[in-house]
Parts: sequence; C-alpha cells; structure tokens
Amino acid sequence: MLANISETAVEDADIAKGHKYPLAFDTPPAADLTDLDLFTAGQPFEAFATMRKQSPVCWHDESEGAGFWALTRYDDVRATELNTKVFSSQRGGILMNYGRADQRHPLLHRASLDAMICLDQPYHMPLRRAHMPFFTPAYVANLKARVDEKVGTLLDTMEARARDSGGPVDMVELFSAELPLFTLCEILGVAESDRPKLIEWMHYLERASDTMRKGEEIDPAFFGAFVQNVLEMFDFGKHVLQARRRDPKEDLLSAIANAEIDGSKLSDEMLDGSWLLIVFAGNDTTRNSLSGTMKLLTEFSEQKQMLLKDTSLISNMTHEAIRMVSPVIYMRRTATEDAEIRGQKIAEGEKVVMYYGAANRDPDVFPDPDRMDVTRVNAKDHIAFGMGPHVCLGQRVANMQLEVAYRQILARFPNAEWTGDIDITPNNFVHAIARLGVDLGI
Repeated sequence: MLANISETAVEDADIAKGHKYPLAFDTPPAADLTDLDLFTAGQPFEAFATMRKQSPVCWHDESEGAGFWALTRYDDVRATELNTKVFSSQRGGILMNYGRADQRHPLLHRASLDAMICLDQPYHMPLRRAHMPFFTPAYVANLKARVDEKVGTLLDTMEARARDSGGPVDMVELFSAELPLFTLCEILGVAESDRPKLIEWMHYLERASDTMRKGEEIDPAFFGAFVQNVLEMFDFGKHVLQARRRDPKEDLLSAIANAEIDGSKLSDEMLDGSWLLIVFAGNDTTRNSLSGTMKLLTEFSEQKQMLLKDTSLISNMTHEAIRMVSPVIYMRRTATEDAEIRGQKIAEGEKVVMYYGAANRDPDVFPDPDRMDVTRVNAKDHIAFGMGPHVCLGQRVANMQLEVAYRQILARFPNAEWTGDIDITPNNFVHAIARLGVDLGI
C-alpha cells in the first residue's frame, strides 16, 4: 500500500551534514549553486564547464541543508537517471532542498512531494501509464491544429501591441506565458469558463514565488492574499477531479482522477500533488524554451538565416534550442545504498543533484557545445527532459509547441530579434525568464 510521500520522505534535518567518504575530486564548486541570485544572469555555464573538468562529482555544502553531490557530466547524469533502484526520487523528493518546516506553506510542500514525479517503482509506472494516452504521437498530432490556431491569434496580439506602441513588446507576457497555458487547458479538459481563473492563479503564484525568493519583507496583506490564492487553486483542483471521478470524460483530468495504484484510487493528497505537478510542469518549461529560443536566434543570427532559407531545419532547431536553454536546471535523487559515481563513493542517504544544463553542454557529447547549431546531428540526444522512467511525459507536446510557434514567427516576423532587455527570476531549479523584450522588425 502506497503511503503519501510527504509522510515518508526524509527531511534534510534528519540527514547527517557533510559527506561520509573522502573526496575523489577535491576542487570545490566553481560557483555557489544554492545562490538564487546567481541564476538571474542565466545558468552558470562557465562554472559548470570548470566543474566538468576539475570536479565532475563535486561535493557542495548548503548553509541550511545536508549538502549534496553535484553532477555535471552527461554520462554521469544519464547513468544516475537510469539507476532508479539506487538513486531514488521517492526517498527525499526531487528538489535540492525543501526548506525549513517553519518557513514553508504546508499545503504547497505536501503537494510538491505527493506527485508522480516523486514516485519510485512499483508505484510510478501505473500512474504514468494512466497519463500516457494524452501524450502519444496521435494525440499530439490532433492537438497541433488547435495550437497552430492559437499561435496565430497570439502573434496577432503581439503585432497589434507593437504597432500601437511603435516599439518592442514583452514576448513573455504576450506569447510565451500564454501558449503553454492554452495547450495545458486543452489537454486537461479545463472548461473555457474556468480558464481565466487558472491563468490568474498561475500568474499570481509566480509573482508570489518571485517576491518570497527575493527575501524582501513581505506585506502581511500580500501573504494573506497568497494563502487565499493557494487554497482557491487547490479547492478548484479538488472540485474538478472529484467531478471527473463521478463523470469521466476523454481528458487528462479524468485519467488522473481515476488512476489506481495497488488497486486503489489516489488519495486526496496525491490528487493535490498531481494537480500541482501538471499545472506547473505543463507550463514552466515550454514557456522558458519559447523565450529562450528567441534570445538564441538573436545571439546566433547566422543560424536564424539558415532557418529562413531552409525551413526544414526548424524541426531539428527545436531540439538544439531546448538543449541550449535546458529549462529545468536540475533534478535531485537520494542514494538508497552506498554507491559510486566516477570513482567517488556516495553514502546511503546522501543527495545527488543532476545538472541538466551542464550535461547538455558536455563537449564529449556535443562538440563546440556553447554554439547553437541548427544542423547538429545529435541534438535530439539532449537530456533537458530527463531520461529513463522519469523522462518528461510532455516532451512531444513541448517540441510541437516550439516548432509550431517558430514556423509562424519566422514566417511572419523574419526580422524579429531580442532587444537585450531580459529579466530572469532568482530560481536555481527552473531557468525562468520573466520578461523578454522583442522588436518584431515591422
């Protein structure tokens, strides 16, 4: 019988601080990867490069936490992802650190653990299997026409705003934040009348998260509004999932509501976690890939010219762009027994953090890794979506959205480019572009 992960996961406070075995690589981390502000300049790719060379399995202390092993080489990340017996998602969750118990929102914390992404076998696969019909090639192909139409509508809005203002527009506000939410609502089966609510909650929680991450003094009224929005969002999730249990439809919400593990439907806590996971995972990564691709095509303008001359390259470009953006910065695992990675002994219970952005720029796998190459023959080998049993279920949907978007963007606005204006949220888990100024070239 599956117990809620939030009731069984090991807390950092219960893990011995420091590492048990001697360091095989004694060079310290090239940057403080727990410093959220570090990531407001983008991912620390230079630091990752140094660590890949000097300390590919690098011990990293935490000021409030047990510390962790940072992996920066492709082969090590891949091997760890695939070895789910030894490196667990369920034992301690997938975040580097879940914070102090007295400083986190209990409902958000519980839901962040009680989700499919934090399950090991044998519980993980039955739940994943229930989601799969909504991510098959046939389903995504059917979804594509609706996404294509929405892209056109959003680009109309961007163009109108640009013409009205006579200047640049914020691509995140007008396009990148809107397209994934539309697509997510289509897959979930959220009613048209409920979509504005969901979008409002998403935007609010992102703003609230940014405010709290910055460590500024929080207005009690703001905190009260935050709590109210969290409760409303989860109440809505409970309502629609319970409705789908009573009256299933052909949508992902119904699949989640009626999924079973060990012959029993998901607990209320697991339903909360499933709701939180699908809402955030279905939005963040695609949004940041859409914005990050515009930045890349401006920085590597010769690659953009190749796409304009040969649109058949756009499909491969999407894989190359996702490799370079790597919207999910890391995933964490916890060792279930003593293990070894590249000669470094890891003790049972210690945390291992896999840096996808570092792995995706490993020159042993991707020659000249810091250069965008839309013809790169192995661009599809990136691990921005993870690998193995936990590989991102929505990767086909993400790739489709990116390709559909840039086919239209390049056709309508061939001279569009990033202005240099960018705001990246202080976040070391997701590369979160909050604002991206774009000149449409019209």
